[in-house]
Amino acid sequence: MIDNLPYRQVAVDEVRPGGLLCVADHASNYVPDGIDLGIDPKLLNEHIAVDIGVEGIADRLARRHGIPAHIACVSRLVCDLHRNEDDRSVVPTESDGKLIPGNIGADVEARLNLFHRPYHYELGKLIERLKPRMLIALHSFTPSLDTSDEERPWEVSLLYNKDDRAARHAIRLFGEQGLNVGDNQPYSGKELNATMDRHAEANGIPYCTVEIRQDQIDTKAGQARWAVMLADVLGRVALEV
Repeated sequence: MIDNLPYRQVAVDEVRPGGLLCVADHASNYVPDGIDLGIDPKLLNEHIAVDIGVEGIADRLARRHGIPAHIACVSRLVCDLHRNEDDRSVVPTESDGKLIPGNIGADVEARLNLFHRPYHYELGKLIERLKPRMLIALHSFTPSLDTSDEERPWEVSLLYNKDDRAARHAIRLFGEQGLNVGDNQPYSGKELNATMDRHAEANGIPYCTVEIRQDQIDTKAGQARWAVMLADVLGRVALEV
């Protein structure tokens, strides 16, 4: 986390308004000093703490493909920026069967003030300034959960709530790449779409919430490959919505 900010913005001054903007709510596993989650530090490198591979893709989209990015700089275990403020899991006490004992009895209001509110306030200001044609919400998911034996076969998925106009185009275009594409899988954007509900749907801005399976992007080579594909596919989607 830079200068105690829960976000960083990449290449936001180098593009003209009216393009694409990438948002990465779960890009970091950073735990600020003074917060003790009470967990094995090894868990900070797992999916319960960070969307594996997302930060590298968001950086590449911004620095190499001209798609500016608003990137989280704090772990979702500290404060989940992809939850509404009144969601009980905004400061999670468990995740995928793992107890987060340091969050039991945590000062939720303090964490909202430190992390959640400035993150979303600055994202809102950035959207107002850049007036993006389309938002990209970038996430990743595990091939399976520790609490379930069910395999997740989709290499990439598109999530949406009420506004599916961009997602429909993206599902088709990713399918044309020969990929197994999920439609509101492995969970539904109608149930969890907090950041895009707030910043896209509420403002009538088309968006794609893209979930990439983590074994596709857990290396720099995979991240580079997907950054190229995302820039191409989502650039074409933006022209159709």
